[in-house]
Amino acid sequence: MNDITVVPVPALVEPSNAAYELRADAAIRSDSASVGAYLAEALRPATGFALPVEAAHPRPAIELRLVGHGPDEGYELVVEADGIVVRARREAGLFYGVQTLLQLLPSTVDAATVQDGPWIVPGGRIADEPRFSYRGAMLDVARHFFGVEVVLRFIDALSRYKINVLHLHLSDDQGWRIAIESWPQLARVGGATQVGGAGGGWFSQADYARIVAHAAARHVTVVPEIDMPGHTNAALHACPALNDDGVPPAAYTGVEVGFSTLAVGREETYAFVRDVLAEVAAITPGPWLHIGGDEAQNTSAQDYRTFMARVQPMVTALGKTVIAWHQIGPTEREPGRIAQYWGAKPEPDEDLLAALAQGDRILLSPADRVYLDMRYTAETPIGHDWAGYITTQTAYDWDPDTLLPGPCDIVGIEAPLWTESVATAADIDLLTFPRLPAVAEVAWSPQAARDWAGFRARLAAHGPRWTLRGVAFHPDPTVF
Repeated sequence: MNDITVVPVPALVEPSNAAYELRADAAIRSDSASVGAYLAEALRPATGFALPVEAAHPRPAIELRLVGHGPDEGYELVVEADGIVVRARREAGLFYGVQTLLQLLPSTVDAATVQDGPWIVPGGRIADEPRFSYRGAMLDVARHFFGVEVVLRFIDALSRYKINVLHLHLSDDQGWRIAIESWPQLARVGGATQVGGAGGGWFSQADYARIVAHAAARHVTVVPEIDMPGHTNAALHACPALNDDGVPPAAYTGVEVGFSTLAVGREETYAFVRDVLAEVAAITPGPWLHIGGDEAQNTSAQDYRTFMARVQPMVTALGKTVIAWHQIGPTEREPGRIAQYWGAKPEPDEDLLAALAQGDRILLSPADRVYLDMRYTAETPIGHDWAGYITTQTAYDWDPDTLLPGPCDIVGIEAPLWTESVATAADIDLLTFPRLPAVAEVAWSPQAARDWAGFRARLAAHGPRWTLRGVAFHPDPTVF
């Protein structure tokens, strides 16, 4: 294991001279049927092996064992000449141990067709657990809409790097992307456009349930965002009752921000918000609802405070915890609230300072480090540059504990991908890889175990894996 290419880098690696060869007669013994099935399905295409999964087997090649001790998401992986054992306290830990095991195998294991072996796993012991409990990525499906299959593929990509949260940005000025049965025109009318005008679309509640289930099977929690009171033109266009004069604005297909606002003084607005949040909460098993709150430039400061004072308790009453962009900081807080920091300045702004002063937990999404929609360089064909260019090294080479002033409760890290310029699955790939694995290692691995030179060498070995999976990644010349 001296030269392993695992990303994120494990907390502890103890190499040995032993090695294990996976053969055609191998079997999997698993205390978790779902994780065992996942591992077998990941191995079968390239190896061609049957790999039966059984709760008990006299000579299992790979054992996935739940034990009564250890951290919630941690695992131990032991590779010896006569077999492999992954131990964990919870299924999530087993799943993460499986991801490490898959990365220990030759890169050709990621092929969709049978490849030549041998399938050698280097010997030794790995003991691992995450630095942060929240390790996320956000996909904006509002500016450009992406269907269920694209989202499922994105979830698969996240989970391979131990990312455990998918934040879906479901509403914005350009489109409303989740069906709300009590307000059917939201999706039917508000979801009919996107940036540039052509296309659009939305998820039925059955579609959304499919996404949630696929994510849960990979130990990924879905966080839905309904952005308000700004970024609401699609809702205002679809629902005349939300407008003070009853006249809906035209559909919007541009990329400017800050011009729209819900009518804070109208009770119809709060009936709408209550209905939407209730339906979204009912189909979201995870603990969080994201209510946006950013760039409400056409909402007065007083109206913003009034709106959030009404809306945040609705989230709590639904049994969920509020997440909002850090502009929510000055407003009265609900218990456990998470403020998502997206600034890119050397010093935090007043809204963040207010969130810190109130004791908000902080989700770090510094735009100049982890915004995946930023260009790598001036030559990158899509993306933005308002927060600067973000190379793979820029996304990797920072310490979350030193980003903000003074002590604070950092719940985790999330890498957002806004899609004003992102129109295809290949566009998602280009901006996501190789930077997302960099962010994943920042969020998972202990700071002392991380260094750019080591990461770059390990990451370079993942290029062939992505090629086999059809990932159209950016060939960052500083890595590959």
